[in-house]
Amino acid sequence: MKDFTNGLFKLPSREERIAARAGAPLNPFKLAMMLSPMQGAMFFSGWLAWTMDAWDFFSVSLGLTAIGKTLGTPGAPISASTLSTSITLTLLFRPLGAAIFGLLSDRYGRKWPLVANLIIIAALSLGSGKVETLAAFLGVRCLFGIGMGGIWGMATATALENMPAAARGLFSGILQQGYAVGYLLAASVNISLVPQKGAEGWRVLFYLGAGLSLFAALVRALLPESELYLRLKKERAERGNLGGTSKAKTFVNELGHMLRSHWGRCIFGVLLMTGFNFLSHSSQDLYPTIIQKVKFADLPAKAPHYASLATIVANCGAICGGLIAGYLSQYLGRRLTIIIFVILTGTLIPAWILPNSFSGLAAGAFFIQFGVQGAWGVVPIYLSEISPPAFRATFAGVAYQLGNMVSAASAQIEARGGESLQIPNPLAGEKGQPNTIPDYATVSGILLGVVCAYLLLIIVFGREYRGAEFEKVAP
Repeated sequence: MKDFTNGLFKLPSREERIAARAGAPLNPFKLAMMLSPMQGAMFFSGWLAWTMDAWDFFSVSLGLTAIGKTLGTPGAPISASTLSTSITLTLLFRPLGAAIFGLLSDRYGRKWPLVANLIIIAALSLGSGKVETLAAFLGVRCLFGIGMGGIWGMATATALENMPAAARGLFSGILQQGYAVGYLLAASVNISLVPQKGAEGWRVLFYLGAGLSLFAALVRALLPESELYLRLKKERAERGNLGGTSKAKTFVNELGHMLRSHWGRCIFGVLLMTGFNFLSHSSQDLYPTIIQKVKFADLPAKAPHYASLATIVANCGAICGGLIAGYLSQYLGRRLTIIIFVILTGTLIPAWILPNSFSGLAAGAFFIQFGVQGAWGVVPIYLSEISPPAFRATFAGVAYQLGNMVSAASAQIEARGGESLQIPNPLAGEKGQPNTIPDYATVSGILLGVVCAYLLLIIVFGREYRGAEFEKVAP
């Protein structure tokens, strides 16, 4: 009888377990010591690029309420659902950036396309902090989406493709949590520096993000080209010379062959990343708004402070989850590790949305992000291992960002749903206060639960190539 789970629940023999570990020692410090200084520097460069990308993206979520007040009119701030359109537009345009920069990276190298990409998002982050109208803000965030779309695929290829197979699981978790570190750093600035700058202090987040993105570009510019890419480039040139075709034509022919040969894998990648992107966005994008507008609606002066604190706690959980899951995936397998952490996420949803005290909300946020980003910690290496070697940046980046495009409406779904599902306002009766407020928390919990169920279904029927040699064609 055919196993539709592709061996997910099959108990491996001792020899199979040893082979699947790809020589990975149990001691994580020994795993880290397997990297050469140059491999460590390349990993840091990819991690830093992804960290700065997250800072620039989450600057909108953290400043949503303040941005609405600044860009709106006195007494009539722009609503969260309207302003969340900027998040949706950013996500919608990311696949275009992934395709453009992914193809440039696979054709011309990992180094200079990533440097150019980081400079572009630095300029657009600066522009985001300079706008004075909603229309201008939405326009800049559309362009930012194109720039942001290219970062993940190139950062992942830069960080992981030259790394020993045994160390990839651990460092996949560390790499992906650059996303949480970027969010954590931005939230720390939002709670410390932004309030000192007054009503328009939110602009500081974008200005700092621009400077740090330029620093990430400088770090990558100082490092050499990827060794694996140079070998693949040499092989491509030799095939072109033997066939009497140009390098560009050889590249296009290989791209067409990849799409014909691996179309099923491409579809699976998009379906997988649709679920993962809904998983992260439904648990993160509107979370500061939930704290401010629902849980602490009766404390409008303190609510922004509590929102930033809870976001910091949540991202500490995310970092812990990503590190642990990435490490475990080298031994349990990529898919089984993801399944464990998605189930954990689903069971913790009530603890995430039901508490009304700050301590309860902070604890729920820590553990929900432990589960969400734990599952995410396996994604970089999982996508890299199923990617065709000659198109690793394109395949991983486009699959990721197409999934992002499908999940682009997550913030608006939560915002519109919350506005449709009203709960009593604790400040009702006071001057200018409505009788009810949107219940964003319940809608976010329902959406996250549905996403967990969908993701489990996709993962169970997927495939796995743990320990695959990146230099060889994927099975």
